[in-house]
Amino acid sequence: MNAPNEDKRRLQDKIQLILKVNHNSILTSIAFGLVCMFFLDIKGVIPFVCFGYALLNFINTFLYSKHKNLTATYNVSSILAMIGGILITIYSGGIQSPFILVLAIVVFAGYVTTTMYGQFYLIVNLIVVTLIFLYDLGDFKLSENTVPEASRRWFAFLSVIFAVYLLGGVFGKNLLRAHHKLYKSRREVQERIDEKETLLKEVHHRVKNNLQTVSSLLSLQSRAIADEKISSIIKSSQNRVVSMAMVHEMLYKRDDYLSKIELRPYVEELCNYLVRSVKGNTNKIKVSLHMDDHKLSIDTVIPLGLIINETITNALKYGITEDQAGEILISLRKLSDKRYEMQLGDNGAGYSEDINPETSKSLGLKLIYNLARQLRGTISRDTEKKGTYYILEFEEIIEEFNSVD
Repeated sequence: MNAPNEDKRRLQDKIQLILKVNHNSILTSIAFGLVCMFFLDIKGVIPFVCFGYALLNFINTFLYSKHKNLTATYNVSSILAMIGGILITIYSGGIQSPFILVLAIVVFAGYVTTTMYGQFYLIVNLIVVTLIFLYDLGDFKLSENTVPEASRRWFAFLSVIFAVYLLGGVFGKNLLRAHHKLYKSRREVQERIDEKETLLKEVHHRVKNNLQTVSSLLSLQSRAIADEKISSIIKSSQNRVVSMAMVHEMLYKRDDYLSKIELRPYVEELCNYLVRSVKGNTNKIKVSLHMDDHKLSIDTVIPLGLIINETITNALKYGITEDQAGEILISLRKLSDKRYEMQLGDNGAGYSEDINPETSKSLGLKLIYNLARQLRGTISRDTEKKGTYYILEFEEIIEEFNSVD
């Protein structure tokens, strides 16, 4: 479900709630005023306030159908309810009047609409209640309790019923309905997410299978070629394909973060594969990894894996020659929110400082520098250390994977 539809539905729920509250409060105010006038023998201000509130709120609700300004309709309704509640409270016992509960409903209605209005009416009503309390403490009285002694219990009972009905029968019922809608909406969204994750896993699985098929074809081709140099080139291409296939294999096996890869297990598996591929199962190569459990996007890991593939393959072929013992070192540290620094090195023979990656005919070197640019980063050699040692600064990429130019 997209955001515009969700916002539209949320607005529609608010409109229905406010209009329903207005309709019910109009009817209950008329009924309350009639009961006060004819059954409780309450004359003067209280019944007329009830009728006046009902009339003005009816006009306010009717005007909404013309101007469609929900905020204005809500605020007018709240102000009318607050003024009516204050007047009836003052003329029915002040701070001891049970009708003071209606002021709490105004605050509650504000929070149902927006947090801002809820806080505003909360502060206003706290001030009003405090002023009513101070008014009762003083000797000066503008009015007396107009509710006859014999009718006060019935007035208290009806006031509480009036407040409970609005809170439970109107607000509570509609909030429960809104809660059920929200629960249903979230469940539908979760079902769609689960469905998309299943489809995404299937995509990763198929991509991995296709890449493995390409890898197998390259392997067969390399074994069928007598020329050792050409066979080595095809084998290098096969390793590049495998480094990408590993990413998709790890993604479809995960139950979460289908767009993120735990880098350390991936690098460890890739390094072990490359060592076995170049040096065989029995070798004297040690792989040392120094990195935390960072999760990076697939758009970052694929080019990063290709860089690791090229540097390690070159180290194993040309740096640590024949059956010599050697060490591959890879470390990673986070520089900022999305920036990282990876160091890749070996203790082999290295290669000449005079070789320029820009003009070199080596596809591996060109790939390393081009992929570093694709990661919005830079790569440089640390010539002070033994062997070949690269320092790669890069940024996590959250976008579609682009081809290497």
